[in-house]
Amino acid sequence: MSILIDKNTRVMTQGITGKTGQFHTKMGKAYANGANCYVAGVNPKKPGEQYEGIPIFATVKEAKAQTGANVSVVYVPPPFAAEAIWEAVDADLDLVICITEGIPVRDMIVVRDRMRKQGKRTLLVGPNCPGVITPDELKIGIMPGHIHKKGRVGVVSRSGTLTYEAVGQLAELGIGQSSCVGIGGDPVNGMKHIDVMRLFNEDPETDAVIMVGEIGGSDEEECARWIKANMKKPVIGFIAGVTAPPGKRMGHAGAIISGGKGTAQEKLGIMEECGIKVTRNPSEMGKLLKSVI
Repeated sequence: MSILIDKNTRVMTQGITGKTGQFHTKMGKAYANGANCYVAGVNPKKPGEQYEGIPIFATVKEAKAQTGANVSVVYVPPPFAAEAIWEAVDADLDLVICITEGIPVRDMIVVRDRMRKQGKRTLLVGPNCPGVITPDELKIGIMPGHIHKKGRVGVVSRSGTLTYEAVGQLAELGIGQSSCVGIGGDPVNGMKHIDVMRLFNEDPETDAVIMVGEIGGSDEEECARWIKANMKKPVIGFIAGVTAPPGKRMGHAGAIISGGKGTAQEKLGIMEECGIKVTRNPSEMGKLLKSVI
């Protein structure tokens, strides 16, 4: 089993005619190993064309109606990406995964507000994220598929690079993953750690979870408290940015310590108080996970 996506998912690519969209759609289609998962592309200027045998439609609603696509991945350039997200949400897809980096914060505030006010059911992962992968079934995003291995450990992370690092360490130890979710590090985004953790907690084929966070905000603390009250499976954690000075953004747009809040030490302390085994060394994530399963 898995969370969010599997071999039965039907994917459309918004921005399929751009260089990035083409490259990662091709890689994702190859990873599916013959399964018909990538079924549509969207570009309002190029309906009727194809890429790698995938038909291109003018709108998300048309692509959904013609192909049965239920998930969208967005590679649309930053000035237009928020509107692309909304188009997919408005079409009532199950899930939208936005890879695009650099979307204006105001644009994302508007989209998120519209989603909440209109009670949309569509889940959003990202923006500015590596995507989601269920090993040996389907990858949607920019992660290197070859490092992943099918197994029973979930991974959720704000950092794309640290997602790959955690997966690589698990693979070296012979430990596979059920699903890996990169939620992205923008200050205004979709699914949070807690949302993904709920799914892993309910997944009968996930036995433990690696949770990777960053400085800034309070999402990791909120998730830690939920884990203490609800989680039935062991969780190990790491927070990037232990040496980050206050007021300086580190990496992601959301990774900034403000008003003395959101420091790595504060987050790690609360996680430990909530029963999460943590490491302050990113090279120890895999070994620590192995010690608890």
